[in-house]
Amino acid sequence: MSWKWLLSRDCLLHRATLTLLLIFYVPGTVYGYYWYKGQLLDTWETHPAWQLPFVPDSPTASLFFAVAAVWLWARPNPPRSGWLKGIRSLVEALAVVTSIKYGIWAAAIIFIGAGLGDRLVWQDWMLVVSHAAMAICALLYARFFRFGGWALASAACWTFLNDTIDYGYGVYPYLPSQLDPAYVREVAWFTFMLTAFSVMAAGLARYADTLWGAAPLRKDNRF
Repeated sequence: MSWKWLLSRDCLLHRATLTLLLIFYVPGTVYGYYWYKGQLLDTWETHPAWQLPFVPDSPTASLFFAVAAVWLWARPNPPRSGWLKGIRSLVEALAVVTSIKYGIWAAAIIFIGAGLGDRLVWQDWMLVVSHAAMAICALLYARFFRFGGWALASAACWTFLNDTIDYGYGVYPYLPSQLDPAYVREVAWFTFMLTAFSVMAAGLARYADTLWGAAPLRKDNRF
């Protein structure tokens, strides 16, 4: 078994692989929302209720990807037209963009905090591994999704809006004490730039098969 096979369509789209992926993603998403419980309660008590959806960034990214993976498992080839195709495309684009963005963001913030003197504990390493996996999975599976330019643009608008709400209204994820409040402005700039990078990376990963000349997904590729 070669590493190339592990990255192949036959391996990544096999039902056993997708099932294993969901076994990690579904509980991980639930735990992610639980992780944000304290900040959600604080936001509920001190901020307008409409800001609540913008608080749990990583779990929502994980939720988008889990839904996209379920769709990929159930129907590898999406409908050719209709409202369901539009919804699926938007979910796929959001899954890839936000997973790349928050996967990189969380790991980077943890290591930047450590560089400024924060002491890393086992939960930090767990977060680094799990969030890095989010970004890697998004990049690996993007080429199997079928979102187009409008969905990618919509995902970009949502993610930039999320950044604006986070740092405009102070509902960004909790930061290491070494960064908050001294470096919040720098973290905000990094976050916006990372969103732009993630949109570009999502577009490149989505059309990887076209760029590399691989065969398109066939209707009978259902395993």
